Amino acid sequence: MATIALVDDDRNILTSVSIALENEGHHVRTYTDGASALAALTTTPPDLAVLDIKMPRMDGMEVLRRLRQKSNLPVIFLTSKDEEVDELMGLRMGADDYIRKPFSQRLLLERIRTILRRQDSSAGGAAGTQEESQVLVRGKLTMDPQRHTCTWSGKEVVLTVTEFLILQALAHRPGFVKSRDNLMDAAYDDQVYVDDRTIDSHIKRLRKKFKATDNDFNSIETLYGVGYRYRED
Repeated sequence: MATIALVDDDRNILTSVSIALENEGHHVRTYTDGASALAALTTTPPDLAVLDIKMPRMDGMEVLRRLRQKSNLPVIFLTSKDEEVDELMGLRMGADDYIRKPFSQRLLLERIRTILRRQDSSAGGAAGTQEESQVLVRGKLTMDPQRHTCTWSGKEVVLTVTEFLILQALAHRPGFVKSRDNLMDAAYDDQVYVDDRTIDSHIKRLRKKFKATDNDFNSIETLYGVGYRYRED
């Protein structure tokens, strides 16, 4: 059983999704505005948060921006806007996934299950192989799946579950090209569809995080029309 935080100013959504999650055995906390949600997510973090983008007092983007300064809590965005820019911006800021309104509750539940499974796997749960749970060292990079920690030259780089799994897939075999499809398979359940732009957004976010630690970071290479590869110095 996981603790899920639902943040939305639509009480009908809070009620219906809460019932569905509780029927799955989860404990649910609900919030109707971003400011009160941020305070609760920071002081008593849940296992996963579902955030609406458009909310009073503080929108979902700002909640995520402040949350990512201190936490790698898995986050799914709900968006009612048609523009793709909000979805891509959310992913660049560190969201793990997004779902457009109106949405299928079954789809939301499946994506929550997927992220929770990936979180357990990256922490060394039963779903991970022995190889996946071992500490990975590639030059300046060190990744510990059991502790979900990542460092570059000894400095911590905070990654979301999705970012961690994508980087792990790339760094596992330096020099070998990983297509976007390969990275989708590594980071997402095969029942959940994501497009190429989602992977590209996660890669951009990874580069930004490592460049904040080391401005000369260039270990993730793009091979246009092919995919990405990790270059070990």
